[in-house]
Amino acid sequence: MEFSFRAFIVWAEPGIKDSLIIAGGMIMIYIAVVGGSKCSAEESRLAYEVGAAIARRGGTVVCGGGSGVMEAASRGAKEAGGMVFGILPGESSHEGNSHLTAAIATGIGEARNAIVARTADAVIAVGGEYGTLSEIALALKMNKPVVGLKSWHLTPPYSIETSMFVAATSAEAVERAFSSITG
Repeated sequence: MEFSFRAFIVWAEPGIKDSLIIAGGMIMIYIAVVGGSKCSAEESRLAYEVGAAIARRGGTVVCGGGSGVMEAASRGAKEAGGMVFGILPGESSHEGNSHLTAAIATGIGEARNAIVARTADAVIAVGGEYGTLSEIALALKMNKPVVGLKSWHLTPPYSIETSMFVAATSAEAVERAFSSITG
């Protein structure tokens, strides 16, 4: 029996924080794009632009692997030559959208949102439903930077330190995500 192994090497900008994963001697950047499984045409366009911009900068898109914002970001990243990891809620890796590089079946439903948040170095939320809100909250709890693009606006009941930013454009969202994890 013969096995083969392919290593994906992603070049990153200088100054990346030491906590990022090293693969094949190179630093890989994982940016989650989260949002609703149903979205408006504008949210779909923004998610596509975000996915493509992440890929052009050498980042890997992480998402829930489904439809809506997730599919648009996946399509953008794939068409720009990038990698897309879909963390699926179901038990079959065949349930993900057709633009995923890797589909990871978890069988844990919405609890997979914690895996999406944990995997990411930064999170970009585009629009969103309650699942998106949970991913934002989990990422913030894990001290991950979050960028909202036409998404939830959170006001804590008391002063707590947060790394949530609001972006007006897809380019600004991607720039904020990368700059929040690079030195």
